Parts: sequence; structure tokens; C-alpha cells
Amino acid sequence: MKLLVLIGRTVLHGFETVGSLSVFSGQALAHGVRPPIYLRLIGMQMLEIGFYSLPVVGLTAIFTGMVLALQTFNAAARFNAESTIATVVVLSMTRELGPVLAGLMTAGRVGAAIAAEIGTMRVTEQIDALTTLSTSPFKYLVMPRVIAGVTMLPFLVLVADIIGVMGGYLVSIHKLGFNPAAYLKNTFDYLETMDVVSGLVKAAVFGFLITLMGCYQGYHSRGGAQGVGAAATNAVVSASILILAANYLITEFFFAR
Repeated sequence: MKLLVLIGRTVLHGFETVGSLSVFSGQALAHGVRPPIYLRLIGMQMLEIGFYSLPVVGLTAIFTGMVLALQTFNAAARFNAESTIATVVVLSMTRELGPVLAGLMTAGRVGAAIAAEIGTMRVTEQIDALTTLSTSPFKYLVMPRVIAGVTMLPFLVLVADIIGVMGGYLVSIHKLGFNPAAYLKNTFDYLETMDVVSGLVKAAVFGFLITLMGCYQGYHSRGGAQGVGAAATNAVVSASILILAANYLITEFFFAR
């Protein structure tokens, strides 16, 4: 009976969490389409989420592209297929590695910061003060971050794609001895618009998930400093898992035959 009770409690807690998150998402979206719109707050969050994340995303992308070129060369050399390196690098970066790695790195940097900031406001009763002043916490705190995440993640992923492909190009030309013109020709010949579009769609979804989970965990944090720390941790973990799950679903939608 104890095992059944544990299973039942876990299932009910899971449904409760899904329901609470769904209600939170609905409230956030409902407030986002009604005035007033805090453009200044949106601009500040776009700067925080987008511009300040460029260094970590760029470094991750360039080293990923370089390692991908080396690993692909070692594998392709066994089948005399070295000419496929450019194609593998550009398709891997635009379809998968660019969006996923940028999403995960941004989740670690931004998701935790959002959860900690809003969580601190919750435990210090600043959110209650906003409500007392007839200011919607969803409109003032949640929607600027969600809008910034949805709009800036595609920008970050586009930059990551370019830098990652450049990293693979540099390694292929200067270390592996490829012809620059032939490498660039293979890169552009096999790259299609849908490859880039699918990555940007993933980025927008990932940006929504990262900011939503950061706001949700921070908004529902309890228990002082310990609760704020737990909210930051939960925001990063939950956003990372949702990114990987959403990545599969979007890939299935775009490329399943």
C-alpha cells in the first residue's frame, strides 16, 4: 500500500504541476495582449537576454564547430568521404547544435537569473506590493521577459550558426588542408532555407520555455533564501529538459518523412 500511495502522490503532484504551469502560461499570455505594454522593460530584458549572452553563446558555438569538423574528418576518413565535412558541419549547426547549445547555455545563464530575481521579489513581498499598487505582476515582470526571450533567442542562434560554421571552416582550412573555395561551395550547395528556419523556430520555442520556467519557478518560490536557490536550480533543470523534449518534437515536425 505504501508503494501505491507513493505512486499516486507522485502522479497527482505531476498533474498539479502541469495544471499550475498551464494556468500560469495562460495568464501570462492573456496579460501580454492587453495594454499597457512596458516597452522600456522589454528593451532592458532584450539587452540582458540577448546582448549579454553573446559571449558565452559565441564561445560555445565556435569550439563546437571546430570539434565537429575534427570528429567528422576522423570518421569520414574511414570511408573516404572527407568531402562531406562541410555539409555535416553546416547542417549539424543550423539544425541541431546551434539551437540546442544556445538554448542550454542561455537557460543556465538567464533562467537562473530570472528565477532568482523574481523569487527574491516574492519572498520580500515586492510582488504583493505591485498587486497593491494595481500593477499586474504578469504584465510588469513576466511578459517583458517572455517577449525578450522569444525575440532574442533566434538572434543568438543565428549568430551561433555563423560562428560555429566559421569555426569548422577555420579548422578544415588551416589544420586539415581543405581548399577554401571547395569548402565554401559544399557549404552553400547543401544548405537549404528550411535548415535555417527550423533552427530559428526551435530558438523561439526555447526562448519561450526558458523565460517561462524562470518566471514560473521564481513566482512560486517560498521559504526565503533557500527557496530562491531552489527556484533557480529548478528553473535551469526544468528548462533544459523541456528544451530537449521540444527539440525532438520540432525535429519530428520538420524532418519526419
